[in-house]
Amino acid sequence: MRFLKREGDFCRDCGTAFYRRMTSDTLWQGWWGPLSMVITPFTVLLNLGPRAVFRRLTAPVGAVRRPLDPGQRVLARPPALIPLLTVGLALAMVTVLAVIGLVAGGDRAAAQVSVGDCVRNNAAWPEQDIERISCSDSDSQYRVSPDDSCPAGAYVLYPDYSRDGSALCLAPVR
Repeated sequence: MRFLKREGDFCRDCGTAFYRRMTSDTLWQGWWGPLSMVITPFTVLLNLGPRAVFRRLTAPVGAVRRPLDPGQRVLARPPALIPLLTVGLALAMVTVLAVIGLVAGGDRAAAQVSVGDCVRNNAAWPEQDIERISCSDSDSQYRVSPDDSCPAGAYVLYPDYSRDGSALCLAPVR
């Protein structure tokens, strides 16, 4: 990593030429280190200060030498396109992966239970994340029963978990 700085009295065109060349070089060469990946965006933003100063100057008049040609804008130069294309491709990949995740993954299907099954709720009540498990398993918390025989202290099961769409009840296993 290195920091370059040009000092001097510049006319508008010479200052703009140096700004554009050094910024495009930074956009191309400034990313090649772990710390540089963090510092480069700040460097590019800090370069906007001198750019604003150069833009306020008047056109050069009566100079001993011809002013430098400012050339193309920074974002129109090929070195500046490389980070822009990289960021664009990264955003496109994230978007495509998100769409694939939504289409392919979707919501997790609810466990289908019926009367007599034992279940465990993996969420805090009143939320329900029901998992069907063996009744001999020590983690079983509730036994599924018909809704009309729901004892006090039992929970009504969301209809998504019922195989036939009937109302079911979750009674604590004792």
